[in-house]
Amino acid sequence: MPDSATHPGPFRTRRRRPLNLGLTTLFVLLVAILLLIVFWNWDWLLPMIDADASGSLGRKVTIQHLHVRLGRTTEIAATGITIASPNDFPASGDADRLAAIDALRIDVDVLAYLRHRLLTLTSIEIDHPVATIQQLPDGANNYTLHIKSGGGSPPQIGNLIINDGAATVRMAKYKTDMALTIDTQTAPQGGLIQGREIVVTAHGTYSGQPITGAFRGGALLSLRDPSNPYPVDLHLANGSTTVALVGTIEQPMTFGGAKLKLSLAGQDMSNLFALTGIPLPATPPYSITGKLNYTKDTIRFDDLIGRVGSSDLEGDLDESHPGAGRKLVTANVASRHVDLADLGGFLGATPGKTTTPGQDAATREKMAQANASPNLLPNTPFNLPKLNMANFEVHYKGEHIINRDVPLDNVLVWLSIENGRITLHPLNFAVGAGSIASNIDLNPVEGVLHTRADIEFRQLQLARLMAATDGFAGDGTVGGSAHLVATGNSVAEMLGHGDGGAQLFMSRGGDISALLVDLAGLQVGDAVLSALGIPHKTNLQCLVSDFTLTNGQLDTKAFLIATAEANILGSGTADLTNERLNLALSTQATHFSIGSLSTPINIHGTLKHPSVLPAPGPLAARAVPAVGLGVLFPPLALIPTIRLGLGDKNACADTLHSMYAGKPHNPS
Repeated sequence: MPDSATHPGPFRTRRRRPLNLGLTTLFVLLVAILLLIVFWNWDWLLPMIDADASGSLGRKVTIQHLHVRLGRTTEIAATGITIASPNDFPASGDADRLAAIDALRIDVDVLAYLRHRLLTLTSIEIDHPVATIQQLPDGANNYTLHIKSGGGSPPQIGNLIINDGAATVRMAKYKTDMALTIDTQTAPQGGLIQGREIVVTAHGTYSGQPITGAFRGGALLSLRDPSNPYPVDLHLANGSTTVALVGTIEQPMTFGGAKLKLSLAGQDMSNLFALTGIPLPATPPYSITGKLNYTKDTIRFDDLIGRVGSSDLEGDLDESHPGAGRKLVTANVASRHVDLADLGGFLGATPGKTTTPGQDAATREKMAQANASPNLLPNTPFNLPKLNMANFEVHYKGEHIINRDVPLDNVLVWLSIENGRITLHPLNFAVGAGSIASNIDLNPVEGVLHTRADIEFRQLQLARLMAATDGFAGDGTVGGSAHLVATGNSVAEMLGHGDGGAQLFMSRGGDISALLVDLAGLQVGDAVLSALGIPHKTNLQCLVSDFTLTNGQLDTKAFLIATAEANILGSGTADLTNERLNLALSTQATHFSIGSLSTPINIHGTLKHPSVLPAPGPLAARAVPAVGLGVLFPPLALIPTIRLGLGDKNACADTLHSMYAGKPHNPS
C-alpha cells in the first residue's frame, strides 16, 4: 500500500483546495478594487444624490457631473446644477427653474467630523449662480422651500466665494421687479473690509418705487472666531428713502453681537413700511441714526437721534416677535422741541408746513394741495389692515412745543395699539400751571372704528394761552370738558357722525377787543365790537359755553360773554359733516345806550374759512330783545362744572348768580 506521506492521494489534494480558493478570491477582489479605483465615476451616485436633494427641497434637483478628491480635507465639486420651480408653478421663459449654478466646489474637514461629529465646510466656491425669484398676483411663488431637516447642528462655514452671480426678483404683491448681481472681489485698501469681499448690487423697482443698492460684506463667514467679526456696509435708496447700515456682526448666521450703525432718511416715515414691515404714520421729511442690535427674538434700534420735520427726536425702539403672535413694537421716544404740525399724520392730516425743512418738490406739492383743500378736518382714513399687522406700545414726550401760534407747553402721549385697537391713555398737554388731559379709545368693529374721547380743560391760565399774541394783556382762567362718541375711520367721519358735547368756561380774561381779535384771527375785530355795541377797551369778566353734538350737528345750548358793559350772547349750529357754520352773536345791554345801538353778527362759511359779518337789514330789525335771548343764558346747573374747571372762586359763578338774581354783576 502506498505511503500517504510520499504519494499524493485524494486526501492531500482536498486539503490544498481551500487555500487556493482563498488566494484566488483575494486576488479577484484586489483586481476589482483596482479596477474600481481606476475606472470609478462619481457620476454613478448622481441618481441617488438627485433624488435625495429633490426630496429635501420639495422640487426637482439635477446635477450633471460630480467629482470628489478624498483626503483629510475632502474636495467635492459639482457642475451643471439646476433647482426647478414647483411642478404646479406656471412656466414662462426662465421661470421654470428657481436657480442654476455652473459649478459648486466645497472643501470638507473630514477629521473634524470624525472627531467631533461637526460638519465644517472650510471653503465654498460658487461659479455663476443665476436665480429667478417670482411671485404671482395670487401669491403663489417659486421660492418657498419645504426643507426636510435632518436635525443636528448647522455646519460651520469658512471662506465663501461667489463668482459672477445674478438674480432676478419679480414679486407682484410687492410691486417689485429688480435685478441683482453678486460677486467676490478684492476689497479696497483702508476700508472697513480687508482682503476679499462679497459685493451685491441691486437696481429696478421695489414697492412701486425705483430702487438702487450696494452691499459689501466680508468673504470670510467664520462662526468659530468671534474676534474676527463679519463686516457689513449697505447703502440703499428706495424712492425718496435712503438707508445706510455699517458695522460688524460677530455671529452672522444668528445676527448675534451686532455693532451696526443704522441711518434712515426720507420724505415720509410711512414709506418705511415696504422695507421694515412696521406701519408708521405719515411724517414730514426726516433723518435718523442709531445703533442696530439683535437679541433673542428682538431687533433693537437704540440711541436713535435725529429730526422729523422741524422737531428733534431721540430714544429707543424695539421690535419683538412673541411666539406665534404678531410683532410687538415698543418705543420710548422724546423731543426737546416739537412742532405739533409734524404730528399731523397721526390724525390723518398732511404733516408739516410749507416752511418745514427738507421737503422735495413732490412733498411741497402735496403740502400745497392740502393747504388748498376747502376742508379743515382730516379725511384720510386710518389703514386698519396695516394697524393689524403689529402691536405698539409707544411712550412719547415733547418737552417744549415751539410753534408760536400754539399756546401749549409740552405734550405727553402713551399710545397703545393691540389687535388694531388704538388707545391713547393719556394724551396730555401742559399749559402753564394748567393742563388739557385726554383719554381716547378707537376700537375697530367689523372694519369701522368706534371712538370714545374724553377731554378735560383744567385751570388754564389765559395769559399763557394768549402768550403768542402781541396785543393781549390781562389774566384769567379757562376750564371745561368735552366728550365724543363716534364711528368712522377718519377724523372727519368721526366728527361728522359723532355724538357728545363740550363745555368751556373763562373767568376774567382781560381786554375783550384783543381777545376776540387774537382768538378768532379777526382783522375786523374792532368793527365787530362796534356792531355789538361793546366799547373797545372793555374787560371780559366771564365766558360760559355749552354745546351738544348730535350726529355731527353741533348746537349751541348756551353761550355767554359777560363784560362790565354788556353780555354777548351766542346761538346757532355748526354742521361738522359738511363743515358749515351758522352762528350768531348778539348783545344784551347792561346799559340802555349800548343795547339800543347793538347789531347782531352772523358767522357763516366753512370751518376753514369762516365769514364774520353784521346781520343785514334795518337797525330796528337787528335789535334783539333781551327776553328772546334769555333762553341762551347758561343754567345755574353748570356752576358745579364751572367750579371744576375754574376753581371754587371764579367770576363766572358769581356772574350767573347775579344774573339770575335779577341784578347786574360788577366784579370790580
